[in-house]
Formats: sequence, C-alpha cells, structure tokens
Amino acid sequence: MNHNLYFDITHMLAGSMLLVSFVLLYQDRMFSLLNVYTVHALVLAAAAAWQGFVQQAPHLYATAVIALVFKAIAIPLTLRWLIVKLAIHREIEKVVGSGISVIAGFFLTALSITVMMKASGGTDPMTREDLSFALAVVLIGLLMMAGRRNAISQVVGFMSMENGLILAAVGAKGMPLVVEISVAFSVLVALIVIGIFLFRIRERFDVVDIRGLEKSGGER
Repeated sequence: MNHNLYFDITHMLAGSMLLVSFVLLYQDRMFSLLNVYTVHALVLAAAAAWQGFVQQAPHLYATAVIALVFKAIAIPLTLRWLIVKLAIHREIEKVVGSGISVIAGFFLTALSITVMMKASGGTDPMTREDLSFALAVVLIGLLMMAGRRNAISQVVGFMSMENGLILAAVGAKGMPLVVEISVAFSVLVALIVIGIFLFRIRERFDVVDIRGLEKSGGER
C-alpha cells in the first residue's frame, strides 16, 4: 500500500513538471513566462523533498531548499529586474507558433518515454518513469530555447532544461550534496554572466532580440 502511494505521488510530481513545461511552451508574455517557471521550480523542489523522504536521503532536502531559494525565488526575481532595467519588449517573439511547439513537445515526450523504457528496462519502475519524464522536460527546454528569439526566454528554456536534469538525478537515487551545491553556484554564476552579457548587448545594439546579433554578424 505504501509503495503504491509513494509511486503515485512520485509519478504525479514528475508528471506535473512535464505539464508545466508544456505551459512554458505556450506562454507569449515575459512575466507570465517567469510566473510559470516559478511554478516549475516549486514542483521540482517538492519532487526533491519527496524523494528525500522516500529514499530516506537527507541531502535531497538540501536539494529541495536550493531549488526553492535559488530557482523559484532568486532567479525569477533577477530576470524580472533585468526585464525592467533593460526595458525589454514584454511579448515573446517565437520562431514557430505555440500550437506547433506544443505538438513538437508531444512528439518529444513520446520519444523520451520510448527511449527510456527500452534503455532502462531492468530498473525500478519508479526510477524508469521518473527518467522518462525528466528526459522529456530536458528536450522541451531545448525546444523552447530553439523556438524563441528573445534572450530572456532562452535563459528560461535553459533553466527548465537544468530542472529536468536535477529531476533525473534525484529520481535515480539522488546525487552527492557537494554536486548539488556546485550546480547551484554554477547556475548563479551563469545568471550573473548572462546579466552582464545582456547589458552589453543592450548597450551595443539597443535590443536583446538575437536577430539583431545575427544581422550585425552578417553585415560584418
């Protein structure tokens, strides 16, 4: 009975992350995108805490706290500040429409499930399904990066990919705490570098749409 309950809650949390990834794909305004990303990070924190309880691994509670503080609070607030500070256009410019992106996301999810079910056939069903959902979250994050023109939305896509990687790690019996801390600091350093990079783009091109960089590169 307990095992079934553990499996159901684990399955629900991983599936919720995947569902929120699809909602990220559908967003067309910056602040809405950041709000949905915050939910994405909150579900990750809940999934990590639940895995810490199921696996009796206290270090996964630290992972949950890191996800809550940095991913659900610090990163969205920083990106909001960048949007206001740089006066970035609030609407998200997309390479393809939301409908096509969502359909592509369904195909990537089916591919993830097929690949992981074959590659991890001998593992525990809970771990196997978690890895399937995590791979789908990573691929949808990659799709989001490829399908958006604005730098901020691409950053959010990158962060959602990293959330998928952490979901895979905690589902596969966790990872050492030192690795989780180093990942958190690397994300913060990357965010600082991205912020500086965006300021430089703004100063040089007066826009953060990557098409401006492509055009400038072509002219040179």
